[in-house]
Amino acid sequence: MSLRFGYGTNGFAGHRFDDAVAVLADLGYDGVALTLDQPHLDPFAPDLAARTDAVRRRLESRGLAVVVETGARYVMNPWHKHEPTLVSDTDRARRVDYLRRAVRVAEELGAEAVSFWSGTLPEGTSPQQGWDRLTSGVAELLDEAERRDVRCAFEPEPGMFVDTLAGVTELRRRLGDPSRLAVTVDIGHCVCNEPAPPQDCVRQVGHLLGNVQADDMRPGVHEHLEFGDGEVDLAATLGALLDVDHQGLVSVELPRHSHAAPAVAARSLQALRTAATTAEQARATEVAG
Repeated sequence: MSLRFGYGTNGFAGHRFDDAVAVLADLGYDGVALTLDQPHLDPFAPDLAARTDAVRRRLESRGLAVVVETGARYVMNPWHKHEPTLVSDTDRARRVDYLRRAVRVAEELGAEAVSFWSGTLPEGTSPQQGWDRLTSGVAELLDEAERRDVRCAFEPEPGMFVDTLAGVTELRRRLGDPSRLAVTVDIGHCVCNEPAPPQDCVRQVGHLLGNVQADDMRPGVHEHLEFGDGEVDLAATLGALLDVDHQGLVSVELPRHSHAAPAVAARSLQALRTAATTAEQARATEVAG
């Protein structure tokens, strides 16, 4: 088994979608993590079905797999980043609508997963209110995903209501451990916000792993860094992904690096390939020993 590497379109915000696809395919990536946002695929603009079909054809023409990401910053509210969310005081139905659109897009694209998160709990909102809002919204999303045979993957995000893998476990428990709901692991977040290193986090949720985002980070600082600029042991983490037989994309998540996207994507892929080789050699040595 070998790992497959993708790159997030939120790190190509200065490129047209077709141009971003061409760059990533020419570099040798296996897929893209497509954020539903302008300028690449706005889920609220007219003719979504036709535009989605054009995206599908473009990806297929270059042999690229896809996962759908839903972390658009201002696609629903031009004043407030990420709002509304699944735990907002108002307009939560708009977030559910956005996520249901993401599921429909994922079905049309043949995407491997739809990744999403909780949002930040508003001041004065109790944890119980947060859980009630979150489970209600996720249940609606899973109904849509079940109808369309799409896998959803929940991402714990630093600073949000559900910010750790333990929180995802609790969410799944409250929903009855639905098979349709997997986990997104951002390996940088593990360094930033989890008690265990990324390789242990991967093994902890390996049987539930639906999506992987790859970047570097430092403890306690939610800043997406290029590989080598933080404290992620990339080879060990990729080795853990091999150990749990992860079949999905491992997609670079560098949303603030669009100013140098082609160069950053090239460096990132080289770092991933080097680390993967190290991981594979370590596993071979272990088996031989």
